[in-house]
Amino acid sequence: MTAVTVTADKTRFLRLALAADAVVTGGNGLAYLVLAGPVAGLLGPDAGLLRGIGAFLLAYGVAVGLLAARPDAGRAAVKGVIALNIAWTLGSVAAVVTGALELTTVGAVWALAQALVVAAFAELQIMGLRKAR
Repeated sequence: MTAVTVTADKTRFLRLALAADAVVTGGNGLAYLVLAGPVAGLLGPDAGLLRGIGAFLLAYGVAVGLLAARPDAGRAAVKGVIALNIAWTLGSVAAVVTGALELTTVGAVWALAQALVVAAFAELQIMGLRKAR
């Protein structure tokens, strides 16, 4: 009979949460960059602003993806991602409430939906940090 050794990777859940965040964020950023004109017409903000947001999101997505690929992401770095995700969530809600970005109705719904997704990523990452202890 052969013995099977099972090793638990305590960081797997965290790295998956970070990787999902990276893919969704990077994809969103790429869409804003490539489709800024049509997206601006749909959501409301100026195409130039969307390109700037897209560049940030793409770079952020790459950075989070690199972090997810590391065997040990580092608690401080993950806490930074969580803090930025919470800031993005609050900023998205504030943009809708204040009307600062002159969002269309579709844009407001998109911003709030996006805020929920980003908040969910933050929560998953918090859970992942706890599991990684």
